Amino acid sequence: MSTDKGTLLLQAEGLKLRFGGIIAADGINLSLYKGEHLAIIGPNGAGKTTFLNICTGYLKPDAGKVTLNGREITGRPPRSITRMGVARAFQIPQLFTGHTVLENMLLAASVRERHWGLLRNLMRIPERAEMEHLLDMVGCADVRDRLASELPEGKRKLVDIAVALALKPEVLLMDEPTSGVATADKFGVMETLMKALREAGVSSVFVEHDMEMVGLYATRVAVWAQGIIQMTGEPKTVLNDPDVIRNVIGSGEHA
Repeated sequence: MSTDKGTLLLQAEGLKLRFGGIIAADGINLSLYKGEHLAIIGPNGAGKTTFLNICTGYLKPDAGKVTLNGREITGRPPRSITRMGVARAFQIPQLFTGHTVLENMLLAASVRERHWGLLRNLMRIPERAEMEHLLDMVGCADVRDRLASELPEGKRKLVDIAVALALKPEVLLMDEPTSGVATADKFGVMETLMKALREAGVSSVFVEHDMEMVGLYATRVAVWAQGIIQMTGEPKTVLNDPDVIRNVIGSGEHA
């Protein structure tokens, strides 16, 4: 579906979810268009990660739906949603720490292509060159033969993104992509990450607490609070809004 904003990829309509007395989503409506990198900001407990979990099948909403390219994905298993084109990178990288970086990539390619018979001999997988190229895209070609457990946090984050890109998604959802990364390395990691997404033609939604990151890398921002979206717009407009400054940026939870 195309609009004046471009091609609509991911759309949430009327999402509602309650955990006991806590309202995590209260009628959420949000759209992501091709080529966008949408940042979600808001205080802790606002429902930001809950939204990512609904979109990737880890939670089922009480009401509402999520569609990808017009096809409903609400309530499908995470693996099914991944195959449809929505990948996920978690706050803590989900890597096989006892395997090398390249082996992690080849395992992802095996799952994507269903090379079950080659799992015991990963180096024979036809997609090896493609996986090595992805590692080069994220600046991790130099650590391809190191165990994932040996990597510094910034490299682990980038390898986790490379593994997600190995699944050939249209949309990548990220929960605080630079959390745990040394302050001096954060901007380099985010710059590399976003460059790789642009090169791969992948749109993204990312939860972020660092407002400088949001201002530099988001194309649009959604402000979350108590399970609702208070405001959406371009970063410059949103981050200079008095209510956002007072209630979100000035809350002490954002840099």
